[in-house]
Amino acid sequence: MPARSDFEQMFDLAPASLWLEDYSGIKRLFDAWRAEGVSDLSAMFEAQPERLAEVAAAPMVLKVNQRTLEMFEAGSQEELVGQLSKVFGDGTLDQFGREMVQLWESGRQFTGASVNYSLSGRRIDVEVQARVLEGHEADWDRVLVSLQDVTARVQATQRLQMSEAYAHNLFKFSPVSLWVEDFSGVRALMDEVRERGIEDLRTFINVHPEFVTRCMREIRVIDVNQQTLRMFGAADRDTLLRQLDRVFRGEMHDSFAEQLIDLWKGQLFQQREVVNYSLAGNLMHVHMQFGVLDGHEANWDLVLVSLVDITARKKAEAYLEYLGKHDTLTKLRNRTFYIEELNRLSRKGPWPVSVLAIDLNGLKNANDSNGHAAGDALLRRAGEVLSKAVTEPACAARIGGDEFMVLMPGTDRAGAERLKEHIDSMLELNNQFYPGQPLSLAVGIATCQQAHELELACQDADRAMYAAKAHYYATHQIERRRGRDGA
Repeated sequence: MPARSDFEQMFDLAPASLWLEDYSGIKRLFDAWRAEGVSDLSAMFEAQPERLAEVAAAPMVLKVNQRTLEMFEAGSQEELVGQLSKVFGDGTLDQFGREMVQLWESGRQFTGASVNYSLSGRRIDVEVQARVLEGHEADWDRVLVSLQDVTARVQATQRLQMSEAYAHNLFKFSPVSLWVEDFSGVRALMDEVRERGIEDLRTFINVHPEFVTRCMREIRVIDVNQQTLRMFGAADRDTLLRQLDRVFRGEMHDSFAEQLIDLWKGQLFQQREVVNYSLAGNLMHVHMQFGVLDGHEANWDLVLVSLVDITARKKAEAYLEYLGKHDTLTKLRNRTFYIEELNRLSRKGPWPVSVLAIDLNGLKNANDSNGHAAGDALLRRAGEVLSKAVTEPACAARIGGDEFMVLMPGTDRAGAERLKEHIDSMLELNNQFYPGQPLSLAVGIATCQQAHELELACQDADRAMYAAKAHYYATHQIERRRGRDGA
């Protein structure tokens, strides 16, 4: 009697939910089915689900402990047993079937995981362990079933899985190109260099440029997202990774060298603008952000790289810069650039500097006779002539309506005269190509030897141009209104 009393006390005070049940009804069903020749209980349950329902109705609850009542929010064993349909929801029947297959095969025990519900409807995730007690193997009239409440653990696992899925989706569907990379090989190479006593990596790279290539080959790409495939025109991840030498080439060598130098200095987060190429060969300007992830600072084995295609922005910036220094009609430099270049030459030379002042003859007559479209056509043709005739370091600029200036650093008077002759020959070819209104330019030349003479040279060239223009109108007997804007 004392031993039995101790058992009952341990049963009642156990921290797990314990159920003492009578499975003798299940034993009789199993014996009958074996006698009928059933060997695969799982197949029978699938073919005849009513047999599983018959098994589920067979157990009888003999006793539950205090923890069971607390767990299922029942005031007594009678209340709990009377509402078992609430405890075992419809979704538990299949799991119960799998447990019965274990019992069928072992004859003694089964384990599993299931979902139960308290009488108030609260979900309870449980791990189930059941065993036929010793001395009752013949008829299974005493089976001890323990239920361990693992709801908190299951929920934590689900939250972790949801968090991981969320992070994965953020990576996969990010509108930015993302690369997960392993730089541990790069770190190892740089550590080797340090051990050799090298302190200045830039100087080392200048002497050994092949080191940059070695480091690039040590980078291992772990994963890329969908935007990366779209951005580089790759059908899939493997296609892209097989052709990385087509993506990172050319200018990338120098920018990667700078990245290595920053890493050498301990800058584990970096951002810079680089140039990459799509698999189709299209150049892309890219804003790159590089960061060694937290916890991986020691060996750089997990690095996140983001790439944003800024090609359109760079083109827009280049176009705006072009507009800021070019005349849109003639495609020559504009007055702003001319003033800046004039100031630069006055400070730095080189000397001598020659200046050509150029004006378009007959523009007013063309506008009056054929409209401003005809005048614009003549201005565009003047731009074509000067852009082909004038080469660097000289520059041609449209500084007014029909006024042009050519600055020729490091050029004497003879060089300026040769350029004028070249302009005249290009002018002749242009008039042969364009029938109708002939293009005519009045050109004045001046040369100076030092900075304080430059402004005076521009004025001298301007006066010489006006003399040439007056000669043109006198020679051709064309009436014109005096004034720079009506020439």
